[in-house]
Amino acid sequence: MTGPRPVVLSGPSGAGKSTLLKMLLKDYGNVFGFSVSHTTRQPRVGEVNGKEYHFVTREQMQKEIDAGEFIEHAEFSGNMYGTSKAAVQAVQARNQICVLDIDLQGVKNIKKTDLKPIYISVQAPSIEVLEKRLRDRRTESEESLQKRLNAARVDMELSNEPGLFDLIIINNDLQKAYSELKEILAEEIQKVQESKKS
Repeated sequence: MTGPRPVVLSGPSGAGKSTLLKMLLKDYGNVFGFSVSHTTRQPRVGEVNGKEYHFVTREQMQKEIDAGEFIEHAEFSGNMYGTSKAAVQAVQARNQICVLDIDLQGVKNIKKTDLKPIYISVQAPSIEVLEKRLRDRRTESEESLQKRLNAARVDMELSNEPGLFDLIIINNDLQKAYSELKEILAEEIQKVQESKKS
């Protein structure tokens, strides 16, 4: 795959990945492109097919996975999630840094590909803070919330594996976390901005 080096953003639900991503897109809108993942879960209120996710059937997704059309895929809370090669190529074709919001399982799968992204993990300062953030959203059932918290405990532990991530951001202070994110991406951002000028 050619084009700017992609960015893998990982971390548990509630760590602040989406918030940091929104800040990046606001400040550098034309530099970053969001790879739209596939999922078999039902859309939440306000979600649009092709924008937040490509909402597909399990059969449809499995067929594309079997055909080798995904760079990563995983099952979480009974639903499949994945990133297709086409989704990443579409962003790179626009000379944008492709941002991949991917779980730990997916990170390990991408390590086996030729994608060579910048790997960043976003973590909450503690499981208690994470639980509060998730409860404040009011989008989860208690069962779903407990599943997410259990997954987060594992994620927080495994993300410290040496060599897995280029940077681990502990999102305790949003502005500080955002500064750390911009710093590691500065070189790629600059390359894209310069190439857009020429």
